[in-house]
Amino acid sequence: MFIPSSYLLAVVLCIITMLCWGSWANTQKMASKSWGFPLFYWDYVIGIVLLTLVFGFTLGSSGTEGRPFLEDLGQARQQTYLSAFLGGVIFNLANLLIVAAIAVAGMAVAFPVGIGIALVLGVVVNYIANPVGDPLWLFLGVLLVVIAIILDAVIYKRLPNQQASSTAKGLLLSIAGGVLMGFFFRFVAASTSTDFVNPEAGLFTPYAAVFVFSLGIFASNFLWNTWFMYKPVEGNKVTYKDYFKLGTLKLHVIGILGGIIWGIGMSLSLIASEKAGFAISYGLGQGATMVAAAWGVFIWKEFKTAPKGTNPLIALMFLLFVLGLGIIVYSRTG
Repeated sequence: MFIPSSYLLAVVLCIITMLCWGSWANTQKMASKSWGFPLFYWDYVIGIVLLTLVFGFTLGSSGTEGRPFLEDLGQARQQTYLSAFLGGVIFNLANLLIVAAIAVAGMAVAFPVGIGIALVLGVVVNYIANPVGDPLWLFLGVLLVVIAIILDAVIYKRLPNQQASSTAKGLLLSIAGGVLMGFFFRFVAASTSTDFVNPEAGLFTPYAAVFVFSLGIFASNFLWNTWFMYKPVEGNKVTYKDYFKLGTLKLHVIGILGGIIWGIGMSLSLIASEKAGFAISYGLGQGATMVAAAWGVFIWKEFKTAPKGTNPLIALMFLLFVLGLGIIVYSRTG
């Protein structure tokens, strides 16, 4: 199977993860307004499962190192399956809660609170379990990224028609989603051997782990997403009948593409974890918030109506973000 040969290559894969995680939501923007997010989300989840399956039979089954995909699935312990599957269940609920928080409280509250908590908690939890990298530099880098995320919130609040404060409901959704998002990666990492060349018996290599993780997302979607379909936090409810009645080939392809993009990011993050460490690979990936902000600034022109003085804040936000990521990378080599 394909295994990164150096820390530098692992960092490159983590950066691709960050780009994927920060870009997949553009596909939802491309979908029709009549195509509710819970309906889009079904195709998104299908895309994740398909991508991890393709990766398993290609990158995960080539070369002479590691264990082939099918052999890896066949030798794993029941506890290993449960851990990776549970990671998918937790991620799915976390993702839907943060999306719901965006609908209730707006980007200015949901992303800084939800992803900020997820970033800090995820790095701490994964570092305790697998302490790779200098903790001083690692957490300094995380701090700078968190400050950049908070600054992102300040900038969003400067936009016209933005709510001055979020509702209690939106804050609770953001906090719940952030806490869950901070823990899901640990369950997937716990199912994965830290040695990919000679993987430990009973544990997965990253390709099998991320595939079982995707099955956890898909299975739990019948529970979590069905709830959001029929009990939406905002807007009208949608039904399974709407999925088949309103969905066009174009809309389904767009949703599946979104899942493929996110799935590539998740797969590469786990593949990079042997050389980078789980804390660093997760921390770099969660820098996706700033990638999403870049899409908003340069492509979707979300800040064109912002008052004077906003551009320097945007520049400072991206500077802190880049410095933070650089320090996180350095923490493994310094």
